[in-house]
Amino acid sequence: MASSSSSGLTFKLHPLVIVNISDHYTRVKSQMNHSSSATTTNDDNNNGAQPRVYGCVIGIQRGRTVEIFNSFELLYDPSTHSLDRAFLEKKQELYKKVFPHFYILGWYSTGSDAQESDMHIHKALMDINESPVYVLLNPSINPAQKDLPVTIFESVFILLLVNFYMSWVVIVVNPELHVIEGIPQLIFVRSSYTIETVEAERISVDHVAHLKPSDGGSAATQLAAHLTGIHSAIKMLNSRIRVLHHYLVAMQKGEIPCENSLLRQVSSLLRRLPAIESEKFQDDFLMEYNDTLLIAYLAMFTNCARYNILSFLPDFVSF
Repeated sequence: MASSSSSGLTFKLHPLVIVNISDHYTRVKSQMNHSSSATTTNDDNNNGAQPRVYGCVIGIQRGRTVEIFNSFELLYDPSTHSLDRAFLEKKQELYKKVFPHFYILGWYSTGSDAQESDMHIHKALMDINESPVYVLLNPSINPAQKDLPVTIFESVFILLLVNFYMSWVVIVVNPELHVIEGIPQLIFVRSSYTIETVEAERISVDHVAHLKPSDGGSAATQLAAHLTGIHSAIKMLNSRIRVLHHYLVAMQKGEIPCENSLLRQVSSLLRRLPAIESEKFQDDFLMEYNDTLLIAYLAMFTNCARYNILSFLPDFVSF
């Protein structure tokens, strides 16, 4: 594997891709741990092996600048090197409807370094993109590491000419060029990249990265405390309305004297009820309620993807 690339391409990686890969890996690892704890396994089967996940990265290439915006999962069997083409084409079609300007730039996986077996899925995607990009996320925790555990690889053909003028000569050629003599070999080369963000990503990533309770509790504890506060406020409002209702009933029965000033305030308050009970209010209320549920779902989904790498991700985001 070559140390670095000399293609001249500039890669820009968005944080959403890192979050998606981290979430994909976390879910697969959690499912693996759950299945292993639910069944009786041998020590050899429970050796702490890290699972690998696979997916596609999508984005835009403008000239020599490649910008990776998003990603989606792939169904790939590394034992048989089989890729589910139907699933890939379906996902690609769905993303094209939402992001018509995005196309598949390459693929992603997890691990400490690129492996020889990675070339199988890499070659399988070359009919979609003749020079796919390989994004590798290292899920292993290294407290001493200050850089993001993300590596971007390009692929080039390398041609070895044996004993050319009493020396070994290495020639790197592009995949589309014809090789006259020798055997070309496709290899991975590392490429540098920068983190590129938009305003929405900066807010979301910063929120997720700093979503740590000050008292050491979990995020669920914070959510429960927030919902408890809302419940207490609604309960207090309900009790005040009941007091007002009992007062009006007693006044109607003649049990207490009538106070016109108080009745005017109650009448002013009740005039708001028709607006609250209108059909437009119900539609707006249901829409806002559904949006709130969706945001809560996305927050919980994103929180699952909050891996340890996100604790230092904002340090690499230029605000």
